[in-house]
Amino acid sequence: MSGDEDWFERALREADERDGADGEGGDGNGEGPPGRSGAAEAGETGAESDGVPFGDDSFDGDTDAFLRDDVSLGESGGEDPLGDGPAFAEGGDESPFDDDFGTALGGSSETDFAEEDFESDVPRIDLGIEGLDDMILGGVPERHLIVCVGGAGSGKTTFGLQFLHHGLQNGEHGVFITLEQSYESIIDTANGRGWEFDRYEREGALAVVDLDPVEMANSLDNIRGELPGLVEDFGADRLVLDSVSLLEMMYDDVARRRTEVFDFTRSLKEAGVTTFLTSEASEDNEYASRHGIIEYLTDAVFFLQYIRGESQETRLAVEIQKIRNANHSRGRKPYEITAEGISVYQQANIF
Repeated sequence: MSGDEDWFERALREADERDGADGEGGDGNGEGPPGRSGAAEAGETGAESDGVPFGDDSFDGDTDAFLRDDVSLGESGGEDPLGDGPAFAEGGDESPFDDDFGTALGGSSETDFAEEDFESDVPRIDLGIEGLDDMILGGVPERHLIVCVGGAGSGKTTFGLQFLHHGLQNGEHGVFITLEQSYESIIDTANGRGWEFDRYEREGALAVVDLDPVEMANSLDNIRGELPGLVEDFGADRLVLDSVSLLEMMYDDVARRRTEVFDFTRSLKEAGVTTFLTSEASEDNEYASRHGIIEYLTDAVFFLQYIRGESQETRLAVEIQKIRNANHSRGRKPYEITAEGISVYQQANIF
């Protein structure tokens, strides 16, 4: 992370070198892909609330109180998570949920949306998740910070890859930063689902960056300062960080952890890019992240959970905790992970 070449340029250079080794180099000049003419507009951060650049009504703008280590976050009750989940379901045309599990597809069409009707000029985007987009009226506001919280094997990384792929399909530019897996693993996972990340990377629409979490924590000040300009230069519309939990774990001191995560999310907001973060769920509270911080600093929160009934096998369910400036379903809906990605059964009910 030292020298004249920053972490982002290094990642793009290594990607070009990989392409060159395969005989399919990029633009031939050894540089990363140029930004687009509309990239400058990415610096406009969109809607904010009373000077607080993120969070919702639960975060009242008392920054000092938030950063104090005597303030407890995420203690909203809830039961202990339901252990290790099942293997991913195989793809199929029919719903895997029988009458005992919930309403069959095409059944109840009752509305479980919040009563508020938000009127906003903020542009909206779709997540690219079948069924889940139907649970959000108008889409997620652009340039918001989104976090997906869930246990191991619940599909958090798949969610992030699918979110990024949807933007790439629509001509957007995307960045995927992984602290958990290698570059090769991310590319192989996406390509295995037919999402052609290698092609998008060659075309200059995608950058996949694998960072060591210790390296990132040690250089966080530099990354935080450089990120807005790098995002603008690359012309990124969507950015995924998988996962913020590993970054949080680098700090033993609670107060410092909150300060570092707070400042990092603020830099993402200043970057003017729609950002998707993944986070491990708390071991003690199924409605909180591991450290109970990130859900207070983001604009939209999705929980991926394991549900186990008395006479049923374990199922996967998604619930939207909040989306600022958007109306959304309050229900908990079943989903499965297939060869095509995540699919939510919006018309089915858990109970």
